[in-house]
Amino acid sequence: MNEQQQYDVLAIVGPTAVGKTALSIELAKQLNGEIINGDSMQVYKDLDIGTAKIREDEKEGIVHHLIDIKEATDEFSVAEYQQLVREKIEEIQHRGKMPIIVGGTGLYVQSVLYDFRFTDEKIDDTARKAYYEELEKVGPEKMHEKLMAVDPETAKTIHPNNTRRVIRALEMAEHSEQKKSDEASKQGNKPLYHHFIIGLNMDRDTLYERINLRVDIMLEQGLEEEVRGLYERGVRDCQSIKAIGYKELYQYFDGSVTKEEAIENLKQNSRRYAKRQLTYFRNKLDVNWFDAKEEKSSLVSNILKKTGYKDW
Repeated sequence: MNEQQQYDVLAIVGPTAVGKTALSIELAKQLNGEIINGDSMQVYKDLDIGTAKIREDEKEGIVHHLIDIKEATDEFSVAEYQQLVREKIEEIQHRGKMPIIVGGTGLYVQSVLYDFRFTDEKIDDTARKAYYEELEKVGPEKMHEKLMAVDPETAKTIHPNNTRRVIRALEMAEHSEQKKSDEASKQGNKPLYHHFIIGLNMDRDTLYERINLRVDIMLEQGLEEEVRGLYERGVRDCQSIKAIGYKELYQYFDGSVTKEEAIENLKQNSRRYAKRQLTYFRNKLDVNWFDAKEEKSSLVSNILKKTGYKDW
């Protein structure tokens, strides 16, 4: 193998339900790798089924990092993730192994691999409180419209239901020296590692079928019971339960929708999320795309050839 083809870090990205986990195990075996979680919700304990967290019996001896490191009531930021992962990359490399970041949260992966910097500017607590009071009165759609008026570029990248990010962007737009989109435009372009990003994708109809099937399987595995456990513990207004699969069932437990409606909302939100994921990967990351429907041994072989590593 050409020395210049060796990589510091590999990453596997792709939409939900596309098959990233299974591929990551095979590649880690081939490349003496350790896997770093690249999903913003798999850091939380007790969010297992709904986040499609890998089970112990699926790891096949491969070491995994940054899974179950936070309580369900904890906050977790991309800046904290960036710091933790860069430390893990150094640790893994020091052991002579290959760090492989695996997950579908594009911003998290981008923040690690590129010169992504986060503002240290503090926002007045009174202003923040006022935003949350306004949110209670007018609802998430109106707050998102407000952000669209002052920082449309950022608003396009944030779902209205992600109220924490909407409010943070409003704070930056109205109470700081620069908009969040201005900040973003000045960072995240220069790679910090010699990396290779593997992207998995398949035709949309097949992907959506897989997403719908995955939801059905999650329900069979006990998703409703998992979410009810959090609900009955009083876990409320937390970053964790805004995750797809949790917020929909919370609405059912609150009585605002039927169980059937909650399940359909879960499937629809998952499909929409997959679409947003693909848009982000295509626009923000230098992804090398592979067909997820290809037979696994052939897929792994093609990836190893493309990266310049010895074929298995």
